[in-house]
Amino acid sequence: MSKLLLAALAVCILTACNTVPPTNVHQPMTARPSPRGESLAANGSIYNPGASRTLFEDRRARYVGDTMTIVIAETTSASTQSSTNVSRSGSISASVPTVSGLPGKSLLQGLGLSAQSANDFSGAGDAAARNVFTGNITVTVIEVLPNGNLLVSGEKQVSIGHGTEYIRLSGVVNPYFISTANTINSSNVADARVEYKETGAISEAQVMGWLARFFMTVLPF
Repeated sequence: MSKLLLAALAVCILTACNTVPPTNVHQPMTARPSPRGESLAANGSIYNPGASRTLFEDRRARYVGDTMTIVIAETTSASTQSSTNVSRSGSISASVPTVSGLPGKSLLQGLGLSAQSANDFSGAGDAAARNVFTGNITVTVIEVLPNGNLLVSGEKQVSIGHGTEYIRLSGVVNPYFISTANTINSSNVADARVEYKETGAISEAQVMGWLARFFMTVLPF
């Protein structure tokens, strides 16, 4: 049993180095085109309503399986600033007037009490973030919605040395925004999900170890 456990652990360690990072883009990330009727050579006619492309039809994507190029130009920036200043002060004083007819009046005569308190609190915070993502990716139409919009999804893998970069994108495209060159800007993609992930030694070095994450979770300080 111990040998089986060691073997399973070794397999997990070896396969962890080549694990594909998870994704949130629409699945599947590609689709095969469906048949669109008989070809032109089937009946010898110049006009065939069942043909995949008509005589005056452009090359913009509109069917399942068609491809288009999305120009990624995402720039996001956000900043916030806050400050707090609270101040509170108070004082109290009391004195014993002239007393007579009491034992020990010499001890109480002219006795005075006073107290003061002050609380100050000030705080300030600043936060800023800026992200820039540019590039091109060709995606595939995986579904044509009832209103004519296109659900697209795609992935690009680039292997450099011992690491692999994954660029993924999915979203809903209005055919009206597709240019004659069959391209569209990412800002015109609805429900866009753009991902850039990588695997390899460099990405693994930026991740905290599982034992350190365990102690960070259970330690109260």
